[in-house]
Amino acid sequence: MIVFDLTCDHGHRFEGWFGSTADYDNQQTRGLVTCPQCGSAQIAKAPMAPAVPAKGNSRSDMLVEAMAPEPSEELHPVSSQPMPPEVQKALTALAQAQEKALKNSIWVGDKFAEQSRAMHYGEADEAPIHGRASAEEAKSLIDEGIAVAPLPFPVSPPEELN
Repeated sequence: MIVFDLTCDHGHRFEGWFGSTADYDNQQTRGLVTCPQCGSAQIAKAPMAPAVPAKGNSRSDMLVEAMAPEPSEELHPVSSQPMPPEVQKALTALAQAQEKALKNSIWVGDKFAEQSRAMHYGEADEAPIHGRASAEEAKSLIDEGIAVAPLPFPVSPPEELN
């Protein structure tokens, strides 16, 4: 993953996240890199300071700490009331839609991002797939113009099913 500081011809500055410099060049050539403020496709890399990671594993500790939610002073009790029928009906319909979508889909496990890219760039035949991707991998795929969507309900890998 590489992050570029970018600027448009109107002077708006923003970040762009790409899988590689080649991915940036490819998207730029196809006109997919546009300014989020004005929509201009006249984009150039802006000068930027290098990212120097902290020594040792302290950087990951800081990231985990920064991402942890703030403790809430206000507690919200969990209701023991039955779920309203309209909510139950909506959840059932959503679960059925997911089941139907996955019926002919292939589980690719942790290779989801890799397989999605291969299909997108014509290196593999297109097929419906599902698997695991980190939030960073999913964002990278979206930034590359690859359509992905999270599943509303967790899916167990086939090898973990009875």
